[in-house]
Amino acid sequence: MPLSREDVFAKVKEVLVDALGVDEDEVNEKATLTGDLGAESIDFLDIVFRLEKTFGIKIPRGELFPDDILNNPEYVENGKMTAAGLMQLKQTMPHADFTDFERDPDVGKMPNLFTVKTIVNYVAAKVA
Repeated sequence: MPLSREDVFAKVKEVLVDALGVDEDEVNEKATLTGDLGAESIDFLDIVFRLEKTFGIKIPRGELFPDDILNNPEYVENGKMTAAGLMQLKQTMPHADFTDFERDPDVGKMPNLFTVKTIVNYVAAKVA
């Protein structure tokens, strides 16, 4: 029987509480991993590992958290994501909400794309 979205959220919440040492009440779908939950780059590897173990899935490198887009001059210009970069990011991360980022595609705001909801969307699609 497939997991419900609520079940996925509950397990993702457990993973984030364990990986980041945050309180359960801090983990809501709108919380950003870095800004709200204090995740650092090394934590992303731990989160991926824990998600794989918890859900019995394989998360290829760069699939949940793209890591090569910011280094491509075709995708970033003057600190902003180009149209080509935004298109690539959307293809790479169909599980993310780009509504706010599209209005101001400043690469400094890219971490705001990595929310609890983004992870839940990703995992829910993987286990479906």
